[in-house]
Amino acid sequence: MEKDGLAKSSDSSIEKEGFISQSLSKDGIPNQSLSDDHLGIENISVEPNYLYEAVSTLRNYGFNYLQCQGGYDEGPGKNLVSFYHFITVDDLKKIENIKEVRLKVFLKRDSDLSIPSLYKIFKGSDWQERETFDMYGINFIDHPNPKRLLMPEDWRGWPLRKDYIQPDFYELQDAY
Repeated sequence: MEKDGLAKSSDSSIEKEGFISQSLSKDGIPNQSLSDDHLGIENISVEPNYLYEAVSTLRNYGFNYLQCQGGYDEGPGKNLVSFYHFITVDDLKKIENIKEVRLKVFLKRDSDLSIPSLYKIFKGSDWQERETFDMYGINFIDHPNPKRLLMPEDWRGWPLRKDYIQPDFYELQDAY
């Protein structure tokens, strides 16, 4: 027995399920608790087909502001990830009243890269989802304007993927 009557786990690689992850599970939404980030913010993974339901439930829990949506590439041949950072904005007078959670959707790059758009729940996801589509090729189902945001409409490829091969500079010059 350790101090305060708590025994240390012999396997520290097993993550304890966080409070929000537990709550989602109790509400019937499958998820996986990931390790908290360096600030102690809970990270949760959900499958693409449960994203919309999970976010609707988080909104009911009080996470009423999508602070950030983005994407990243884990590396050539690995997953593409769409992430979401939610906070509560009911009482921002005291910093300790802010609650935060992050959701992640892991997508195999050689499979269907489609996930539900959150536009119907959070209008602010509009340009953030467009940027993630533009840079990584993740498609957001039911997005009201699924067009490139940063790159020309006829651009080929997804520039922030780690396996992206940049077109020849002279080839681009000839296009103009």
